[in-house]
Amino acid sequence: MLSPWHTLLSPTAPSAMEIRSLPHSTNGFLVPSRSLPLRSLLRATPTLTATATAAPSPSSPKKKVLVPIAMGTEEMEAVVIAGVLRLAGADVTLASVEDGLEVEASCGSRIVADTHIASCADQVFDLVALPGGMPGSVRLRDSDILQRITVRQAEEKRLYGAISAAPAVVLMPWGLHRRKKITCHPSFIGDLPTFRAVESNVQVSGELTTSRGPGTAFQFALSFVEQMFGPHAAEDVDRILMTQTDDDLEKSAEINELEWSFDRNPHVLLPIANGSEEMEIIILVDILRRAKINVVLASVEKSPNIIGSQRMKIVADKSIMSASDSIYDLIILPGGPAGGERLQRSRILKKLLKEQIQAGRMYGGVCSSLKILQQQGLLKDKTVTAHPAVANELTCQVIERSKVVIDGNLVTGKGIGTVVDFALAIIRKFFGHGRAKSVANGIVFEYPKS
Repeated sequence: MLSPWHTLLSPTAPSAMEIRSLPHSTNGFLVPSRSLPLRSLLRATPTLTATATAAPSPSSPKKKVLVPIAMGTEEMEAVVIAGVLRLAGADVTLASVEDGLEVEASCGSRIVADTHIASCADQVFDLVALPGGMPGSVRLRDSDILQRITVRQAEEKRLYGAISAAPAVVLMPWGLHRRKKITCHPSFIGDLPTFRAVESNVQVSGELTTSRGPGTAFQFALSFVEQMFGPHAAEDVDRILMTQTDDDLEKSAEINELEWSFDRNPHVLLPIANGSEEMEIIILVDILRRAKINVVLASVEKSPNIIGSQRMKIVADKSIMSASDSIYDLIILPGGPAGGERLQRSRILKKLLKEQIQAGRMYGGVCSSLKILQQQGLLKDKTVTAHPAVANELTCQVIERSKVVIDGNLVTGKGIGTVVDFALAIIRKFFGHGRAKSVANGIVFEYPKS
């Protein structure tokens, strides 16, 4: 069993809405017990926290969730579903329907499953959630074992769901859409029975929940949190994620405007470490690669295999040493407190960041990674946005009302739930609004018309 790392973020934000200068302070680390209710735990944890969670009490067994993956699975959907449900306290199993555990997802990310689908055949799950992606959905459909598991799930009136292509490509051939209202990715909506198809982002119909695409994955996952743990737990997890779908935060703000355009596809370096936040990593890789940006995942560990903060295993493209031979138009640091500490210890990464600044090239970070940039002196005279749990440790100017802030050659993001906006802001800077809007439409994510 892998170490149960979790990243918990502060559930509340400061009330000030204007740009402000924040004094430096030091926050400690807290190791909470998972036996505490999630709402109580969050109220007692006002800081960004790397935690090891205790096992659930015998009287309150963990909810068991199956997330199957295959070659060509949509990685953002799979990782967001698993990450959000693990954050809520569920026991999530990523199971490969392939011969091996490592799968290459639809946008090139390599994810290592926890087990093979065969080992799940006789288990009972509280939820079976199918990610989409092509040809991943076809490969899920063709798994006889997964079909038996999911059909039994439906027959025994336990929760099951599918997102993006999977409702049309997987559930319909299995007959699991009958007498249900159902939604899916716009590209497949025409394949659904007209009188049953709906276009809502998330559709709950009895035990079946369906959703539209990568851009609705957080809503899809939070719907399951609500169904399994209740509305208060879903609200608490949503505050951790900071998806904040109903608030009035600006998507992005820009000061000291600087042109980022290139006559070629930009090169982006994404350093990762054990404990890095995998939802942030995978969302960035997924969305940026959709815009034809060359993204390199580089491990600062001795191995290319890293274990993220939600215990998912990702395989880097190369080591940070190998990656250091190239020049990057943008270097982005993911969050995750434990991962941040390990990134901070990489001499090669420090050298790359120093050279990046000296050359006037772009750099940025999300959530807790801003502390690394500050420790390297890279936030001096800069304005950023930051998660409330991190903001009070920064000595630079902080804009609290924006999910993304671009200050010249620096781009910063607020938290896990704002990484889609963060990635789209980068695409807009590199290619313009039209390319960003096109990518947003493809993942079914609401984006301004102009």
